[in-house]
This record gives sequence, C-alpha cells and structure tokens, in this order.
Amino acid sequence: MTMYDKKIQTPAEPTGKLLRAGMVLAGLCGAAGVVSLALSAHADASPTLKTAAQMLLFHAPLFLGLAVLSQIRRVLLLPLVMVFLTVGLGLFCGDLFMRAFAGSRLFAMSAPIGGMLVILSWLTLAIGALRVRPK
Repeated sequence: MTMYDKKIQTPAEPTGKLLRAGMVLAGLCGAAGVVSLALSAHADASPTLKTAAQMLLFHAPLFLGLAVLSQIRRVLLLPLVMVFLTVGLGLFCGDLFMRAFAGSRLFAMSAPIGGMLVILSWLTLAIGALRVRPK
C-alpha cells in the first residue's frame, strides 16, 4: 500500500459552532489588541487605548480555550459565557476606543456595563465548572 492509497480520515464529530465562534473571536480580539497596542505606543494616544488593547489581548486566549473546551466537554453555561464575554468586551473596549478616537463615549455607562459583563462571564464560567460532562 502506498501513501496515496490511504483513506483520508474525517473527525468523528463535526466542528462545533462554538469552536468556530471562539476561534474567530480569539483572532479578532488578538488582532485588534495588537493593532491598538501598537497605536498606543507609536501615536500620541490616550491611555484608554492601551487599556482596551490589554483587555482584548488578555481575553483572546480565553476565547480560544473556551472554543477547544466546547469540543471536548459539555460545559453547562459555556455558550452564555461566550455571549457575556463578547458583549462585555465590545461595550468596554468600544467605549474606550470611542473616547480615544472620537473624544466621546459610546453611550453613558457602556464601559461599566461592559466591565460587569466581562466579570459576569468569568463567574458564569466558574459556575459552569460545577457541571462538566464528557462529550
């Protein structure tokens, strides 16, 4: 049998939606974080830009970890964790970007609401850890 005669093996399970979403969100957070950090270092930018970049870069690996976890285990609240984290980072970082680039806020209380959602996502992950099941 030659190497050309081998069958291509397909995964036992299809790629999950949370895997794809987590990978996309990790990539977007990572890229936006690096661009923002570069801008804050090279441009005369507001310190809020560096804070937004750090938040994005700190949470990009979390999205990747959640994506992989969704493929190997059933975690009770995992989709909710990803929603809270996505919306929270969007509000928090979006408000900081608006302040840095437009000189105005996204809307009143957007950064505090976003920050609370990010905290809630971490707490929801901790609660979800109480019910982890095999796939």
